[in-house]
Amino acid sequence: MVQITLPDGNIRDYDGPVTGLQVAQDIGPGLAKAALAVVVNGEQWDLTRDITTDADLSIITRKDEDALELLRHDAAHVLAEAVKELYPETQVTIGPAIENGFYYDFARPEPFTPDDLEKIEARMKEIVARDEDIVREVWSRDDAVKFFRDMGEEYKAEIISDIPAEQDITLYRQGDFIDLCRGPHLPSTGKLGDGFKLTKVAGAYWRGDSNNEMLQRIYGTAWPDKKQLKAYLNRLEEAEKRDHRRLGRELDLFHFQEEAAGMPFWHPHGWTIYQEIQTYIQRKQREYGYKEIKTPQLVDRKLWEQSGHWDKFREHMYTSESDERVFALKPMNCPCHIEVFNRWQVSYRDLPLRLAEFGSCHRYEPSGALHGLMRVRSFVQDDAHIFCREDQITSETENFIKMLLEVYEDFGFEDIKIKFSDRPEMRAGDDDVWDRAEADLKSAIDKLGLDYTLNPGEGAFYGPKLEFVLTDTIGRDWQCGTLQLDFVLPERLDATYIAEDGQKHRPVMLHRAVLGSFERFIGILIEHYAARFPLWLAPVQVVVTGITSDQDDYVRDVAAKLRKAGIRVETDLRNEKINYKIREHSHAKIPAIFVAGNREASEQTITIRRLGSKNQETLDLSDAIHSIIEEAKAP
Repeated sequence: MVQITLPDGNIRDYDGPVTGLQVAQDIGPGLAKAALAVVVNGEQWDLTRDITTDADLSIITRKDEDALELLRHDAAHVLAEAVKELYPETQVTIGPAIENGFYYDFARPEPFTPDDLEKIEARMKEIVARDEDIVREVWSRDDAVKFFRDMGEEYKAEIISDIPAEQDITLYRQGDFIDLCRGPHLPSTGKLGDGFKLTKVAGAYWRGDSNNEMLQRIYGTAWPDKKQLKAYLNRLEEAEKRDHRRLGRELDLFHFQEEAAGMPFWHPHGWTIYQEIQTYIQRKQREYGYKEIKTPQLVDRKLWEQSGHWDKFREHMYTSESDERVFALKPMNCPCHIEVFNRWQVSYRDLPLRLAEFGSCHRYEPSGALHGLMRVRSFVQDDAHIFCREDQITSETENFIKMLLEVYEDFGFEDIKIKFSDRPEMRAGDDDVWDRAEADLKSAIDKLGLDYTLNPGEGAFYGPKLEFVLTDTIGRDWQCGTLQLDFVLPERLDATYIAEDGQKHRPVMLHRAVLGSFERFIGILIEHYAARFPLWLAPVQVVVTGITSDQDDYVRDVAAKLRKAGIRVETDLRNEKINYKIREHSHAKIPAIFVAGNREASEQTITIRRLGSKNQETLDLSDAIHSIIEEAKAP
């Protein structure tokens, strides 16, 4: 007897082993047709796999979130089958599902071309139309190694030979194609549907090791249906238009070069955006009771060893030797903030103590991981550390989240998600310390009534953390802000305060950032706004120009008045047609163009053209300047 418990609590009894497909058929033919796989006691299984013991069971259909990874995984296998049919000499290696899609790595002497991708995608559609059954088979390791080696699939044989000899492995067969896989898979290739597309070819080293052979990686994307595929491809197209690297070049905001790889050179317009953001954050932090400090960039390795960062981050740290001592460029600011705290005799009455720094940090990132402003080696964090008593954790968490949400709203982000990341496998501190830290942080967000999802094992090495994920205008998620609760570093660096009982106690340390790194956040802003910044952030807020050179003196006078009022303004006195100048400044994303003709000059008025609008309005000059001043105020 096998007892199956369904998600609604209903129980179904079977005389012997039963498959997920049989359970679905018993519930109804519609569900059986829609079923893709099942979840048995929390683990995904194939529909046709026998369930031999009592189990909790749920059925995955295309509507379920879990279906996406299944579809993408199967798309990778269908891709491999198509490549083997078209190019039999090719060896297959690995092909996982990834965020938004899938890839498969192939060993082939000749490079794949765009024409090849079209042929491969067409063959994939044929394989889907064949609706080949996907069958799970259990093999011994040695038999599988021999099977693939005899086929000339040396890479696949190498993968399998690394599996312990006594461990059975699973292969999946679809048509004449067979591949190593843990599964589960869809019941047949026809279930994949038509919501997939191949996107590009890239190079990839075998097993990610640059000492190994270079393979060819074919990327694709897969979705439950064509409608979702089209929406995703539209997002990709929009993302390409908004790419901060391209816009950064076109608008002369920043550049990178090999002599300082991963370290941005800020140009005047880009640095203006940077400074406006920093000024805004400084003002916001003062409002919320933070004291700003500045700490050294080079610190003796002894401090990093004592804090635990040397063991954890050594490979990402830049070092220098002087006076027979080893120094490290700081990859983060926390130990230095504790050193400032330790210079004072802090009473319980002084807590919470909130120390903030625009800390310049350096981390070595592999060259292949660098990506414009989004992944750099030199960056500045809007970093702060709150030293408090344990009974102040909830109020400080509330205070921080309130500030964070205000900041995000001011920058135009309103859809914010929270993730709770608990203890990682490699961590400092005993389990009882982690139990306490996780309980305190969960209690704080529960008391605030905030929704969050669990992000298992992704906490910092010294404590659990909250991650704040914002969604941009084209639906992409960006993890920016963090709040980490730390009992470990205050212990390691001997931070204390004098409590009410006159004895020394350890403070709780809350690590927090709102923007994360300035560089990455500016990259996100560029793409979020497509460089059409709100007036307060725009590097040039107004361009003043005349229809002819007769208005040059008036143009200069208008610009001088705007500049005196604190507006970032430029003039355009070129001998070009006005429509050409307007078009050029619109392409440069200038929010407002002030245009003067003879009438405006004689009547002391100005005609305003707004970015993205074909309409214009003529105002009294003083009214126009007052309006721009009000609009240009930072939040």
